Amino acid sequence: MFYAEYNIRLFFYLMFTRLDLICAIDLDTILPCLFISKIRNKTRVYDAHELFCEMEEIVSRPAICKMWKAIERYAVPQFKHGYTIGEYYAEEFKQMYGVAYSIVRNATILKPFVESHPTEQYILYQGAVNQGRSFETLIPAMKKVNSKLIICGEGNFYTEAQELVRIHHLSDRITFKGYLPPAQLSEYTRNAYVGITLFTNQGKSNYLSMANRFFDYMHAAIPQLCVAYPEYIKVNQQFEIAVLIKETAENVIADALNELLENKERYQLLKYNCLKAREEYCWQKQEITLLTFYQSLLG
Repeated sequence: MFYAEYNIRLFFYLMFTRLDLICAIDLDTILPCLFISKIRNKTRVYDAHELFCEMEEIVSRPAICKMWKAIERYAVPQFKHGYTIGEYYAEEFKQMYGVAYSIVRNATILKPFVESHPTEQYILYQGAVNQGRSFETLIPAMKKVNSKLIICGEGNFYTEAQELVRIHHLSDRITFKGYLPPAQLSEYTRNAYVGITLFTNQGKSNYLSMANRFFDYMHAAIPQLCVAYPEYIKVNQQFEIAVLIKETAENVIADALNELLENKERYQLLKYNCLKAREEYCWQKQEITLLTFYQSLLG
C-alpha cells in the first residue's frame, strides 16, 4: 500500500512539474515515470542501482517477487536509455531486455588524503543493516576476533542483529551507532582499522553488486574484508585492497579478520594500494560519464 500511494502521488507530481527529461531511479519509481513520459512526450531514463527483483528481500518472497517482475518485464524494455553501477549489472539488463545501459559507479568523491591516528583500533560496518548482509555469521564470528566492531546504520535486520549480539554475549565488543550524519560517519570511517563489505549469495543483486561502502573504505585507505563476487574480484585484481572470501561462514570471517589484524606487512600493502585505487575509482571520473550521458540526450 505504501508503494501504491507513493506511485499515485509521484504520477500527479510529475504531471504538473516542469521537466525536460524523466529519470526513474530503481523499479519502485518506474511506472509513473514511464506513463508521464508517454503522456507528456518526454525522454525517459532508467537509473538502476539494483537488480531489483533479485534483491534478497524480494526474491525470498515469491508473491512479491512475481508482482515486481511483471512490472520490470513491462517497463524496463521501454527505457532504451539508462545506466547502472557496474558491468555485470549492465550485462544482465542486456541479456534480459536487450537494453544497452551505460556504467556510472557510485564512487566516492576524491578528497585530499589525511592520515588518521585513531586512539582505538576497531572494525567498521557502515550501511544498511539489512537482511542478506551476513550479520548472522559476522556477529558470532566476533567471539574469535580480538577487536571491537562498530555498526553504523539501520535497516530491516537491525532488531535481529541487536538480538544476536545479546544471544552471543558480545555487547562489550559490538556497538550499534544507528543512523549518523554524513560528517560524523566519515570520522568513524577515517579512523577505522578494517572495513566490512559482506553479502549473502541469494539473488543476483547481491552477487553482482558494487557497494558504496567498498569505495568509502578505499578512499579512507582502510583495508577491508569483502566477498569474492565478480565486481570486487575485478577491482582487487587491479588494485589489491581487500581480503576476499568465497563464503561468509563464521569461521571464514573470523580467520580473515584475524589475518588483517595480525599480518602487519600485508595490511600495509593493502593500505598502500588503496591510495592508488582511490585515484582511479573516484566520483570526479564518474561524473564525466554521467554528464556526457545527459548531454547526449539533451544537447
